[in-house]
This record gives sequence, structure tokens and C-alpha cells, in this order.
Amino acid sequence: MRYLLLAIVLMLALPALAVEEKYDFANDDQARLFSELTKELRCPKCQNQNIADSDAVVAKDLRDKVEELVKKGQNKDQVIDYMIDRYGYFVHYQPPVTPATILLWILPGLIVIAGLAFIVLRQKKAAQKASWSAADEQKLQQLIKQYQRKESA
Repeated sequence: MRYLLLAIVLMLALPALAVEEKYDFANDDQARLFSELTKELRCPKCQNQNIADSDAVVAKDLRDKVEELVKKGQNKDQVIDYMIDRYGYFVHYQPPVTPATILLWILPGLIVIAGLAFIVLRQKKAAQKASWSAADEQKLQQLIKQYQRKESA
């Protein structure tokens, strides 16, 4: 009975072994910068999760590296550039516009404009086909007269 009670107490104490990371900084500006960077940098392993929320080992390594760089006095841009150099543009939620990515920024707008132009031109063409000309009116009057002659005969 004692062993069962001891086992239950030990199992209930397991959550106390959970570790929460605590980072100490020299001032509040460094702590704020660290928090901002960890929310802005994406975990390379996780699916669209920042390194602040990720439990992946690589995210922990990235948080530690961000802490180290912030404590060394590097600013936000320097830390982001460091991470981009090592992990590529994927690691940053706000990738810059470069010649390689310009199509990704412009192409959706061009597709929408082309689609709207296609719709407008098609409706204009359909409206031209549907317009009633004087020749059409004359043909209609001629057909009406033919029909009336057949009816009266």
C-alpha cells in the first residue's frame, strides 16, 4: 500500500519537473527586442510557427542564438540578417522584395487585371453582337409581312 501511495505521489509531482525557459537580460529594451524577434522569426522545422511558440529543438537553438546576439548588443536588423544568412528567407515572416521574388508579389495582381480585362472585352463583344441595326429592323418587317400574307391567304 505504501508503494502504491508513493507511486501516486511521484506521478502527481511529474508536472513540477516541466521546464519553462527563462531568459535574463541587462535591460527591458533587450527583453522587448528578444520577445519581438522570437515572434517574428519562423521555426525552420515547424509548419508556420514562430520560434517563441515552437517546442522543436531547432527553435530552442534559435531562441538561444537570438538571446546571445541580443546580449551582444546587435539590433533587430542584424539579428534577422544573421538568421536569413543561415536559414534563408523562410525563417523570416516578412521576406523582402528581391528580383527573385518580385513575380510572387506582382503576378497575382496581373492575373486579376488580365481576368477583368477579359471579362470587359467579352461583354463588349457580346453587346456589339446584340445591337439591333436598321438592316435587322428591315428584315423583321419583311418577315412580318410574309407571315401576315400567309395568314390572310
